[in-house]
Amino acid sequence: MALNLRQKQTECITRMLNLNQPVNAGATANEEVYKILIYDRFCQDILSPLIHVKDLRKHGVTLYFLIDKDRKPVHDVPALYFVQPTHLNVQRIVADASKSLYDSFHLNFSSSVPRPLLEDLASGTINSDSIERISKVHDQYLEFVTLEDNLFSLAYKNCYLQLNDPSAGDKEIEEIIEKIVSGLFCVLATLAVVPIIRCPRGGPAEMVASLLDQRLRDHLLAKNNLFSEAGNFTSSFQRPILCLFDRNFELSVAIQHDFRYRPLVHDVLGLRLNRLSVQGEKGGMKSFELDRSDPFWVANWSLVFPEVAMEIEAQLKKYKQDVEEVNKRTGGNPGAEFDGTDLVGNTKHLMNAVNSLPELTERKQVIDKHTNIATALLGEIKERSLDSYAKKENDMMVRGVIDRSELIGALKGKGTKVDKLRFAIMYLISTESLPQSEVEMIETALRESEVDTTAFQYVKKIKSLNVSLASANSASRSNIVDWAEKLYGQSISAVTAGVKNLLSSDHQLALSRTVEALMEGKPNPEIDSYIIFDPRAPKSNSGMSSSHLKGPFKEAIVFMIGGGNYVEYGSLQELANRQQPVKHVIYGTTEILTGGEFIEQLALLGQKMGLGTSVATPAH
Repeated sequence: MALNLRQKQTECITRMLNLNQPVNAGATANEEVYKILIYDRFCQDILSPLIHVKDLRKHGVTLYFLIDKDRKPVHDVPALYFVQPTHLNVQRIVADASKSLYDSFHLNFSSSVPRPLLEDLASGTINSDSIERISKVHDQYLEFVTLEDNLFSLAYKNCYLQLNDPSAGDKEIEEIIEKIVSGLFCVLATLAVVPIIRCPRGGPAEMVASLLDQRLRDHLLAKNNLFSEAGNFTSSFQRPILCLFDRNFELSVAIQHDFRYRPLVHDVLGLRLNRLSVQGEKGGMKSFELDRSDPFWVANWSLVFPEVAMEIEAQLKKYKQDVEEVNKRTGGNPGAEFDGTDLVGNTKHLMNAVNSLPELTERKQVIDKHTNIATALLGEIKERSLDSYAKKENDMMVRGVIDRSELIGALKGKGTKVDKLRFAIMYLISTESLPQSEVEMIETALRESEVDTTAFQYVKKIKSLNVSLASANSASRSNIVDWAEKLYGQSISAVTAGVKNLLSSDHQLALSRTVEALMEGKPNPEIDSYIIFDPRAPKSNSGMSSSHLKGPFKEAIVFMIGGGNYVEYGSLQELANRQQPVKHVIYGTTEILTGGEFIEQLALLGQKMGLGTSVATPAH
């Protein structure tokens, strides 16, 4: 049974909506018990991609409110709280109980409640004489946002900035690592799996792996732990591998322009929690949902934009042919929109036409939605020359060179300030050694376009700190990862020509190549230095010695610390699908970022290091 994170998290939420009672066979909570749902903004984001408003009623939820809004008392109805375990939320719950807003309180925290907060809750409700209103308190271990079956985010903002902040002390770094580990623990608890953990040496990836290993070990000592139902699998083929990476492992992917449908929609139109808004034909904004319920989105997300446009056209043509066919059979007018009103003919044809009406209507809605999205994208592509940026950046990453006139032409041509900045940084990353004169020429061109160069200065500084990266040229493909790890923490191995050596002829990302090697489990110089943690093994046995820990693996969870994107997600899904037999890869990250959002974090880091100008880079 393949791991399906979306399904597992939805099941947990449905059980919670049923006041933590088992759910009936129809997968709906008990409708007889009407209830009120109270959530905070973070938990609203957890619910949003999984449970629609219309679904809440199915589960007996008649009213729902944000916890920080003023609410009136509602009697004879239980209140179900789904909130993060924070001091502020506990204070609000105590205040609600003391005012007797609801008859009973079913408290569900998104992750494990620290003991001091439980004590605050107990003393607060005892002092206000409202303790009897608290029915139950549950730790739900749901503190992550699942966007697709195989995609999740911890929704942890500015994680890259915080981890790389030169002023951050040990205590701050430990708090960040603790927060990431807490989120990953929730994911593993929801899936009920204890994975084998692999990561490169040094940097945040090893810190997260080590603490997560310890957290899982401590938890497994408890008799009734969250993983006991999963059984004590020893075969690596029955357990997934968790591969941890730091954003600096492959910096370029977070910055580059991509011309495939899903990354383009995210980067250009701001897809968030599977929703986006675009300008409608008549001037107003139209809001659309893009998830697995949309067959066109599922089938075409990996296509480059021109192919998507052709596919929309083909589907529109097919729709019109099907409408003509129905009209012909029922004696309707040729060329008429199919609305079910102009139906004559024998009963059989009439019934067929009636039966096909909902399906045709649904198809038309999907076609109209993607026509709107494609139109909005096309406008941006033309205005900003996004196709040109994507092609030039791809050429740079594969070949490592670009004609100087092309480079300056792009920096002085179309595109937003952030487009130009991303392009300049991509050039810096992909070129082995840049003469100072060329760097100055790029900076001058950026300044002429009034671009804040702080992020460019930051990447340049990091590249100059890693002087040894210049040796990438002579490094063989096999030891690229090895030398990269010996530098600056886990190192910015992508801020170098070495990244080209990690790209195979079909432009597979370094991340995908490494994950493929880790899942295969064969001896491979690229990954032999990676650390192994097995939380189920005795502490003394954990490490490199156990051969069964090296695979092969059918399932992997890949987690990117410091921000991920749809380019990496797509690359990993393609990797999983082309394996024989097909393997299964879940991709997660601290937050899903557009290129512009990641550049903002680089610019803030540049400011903290006293580089460039003091103006922050705008989001677009």
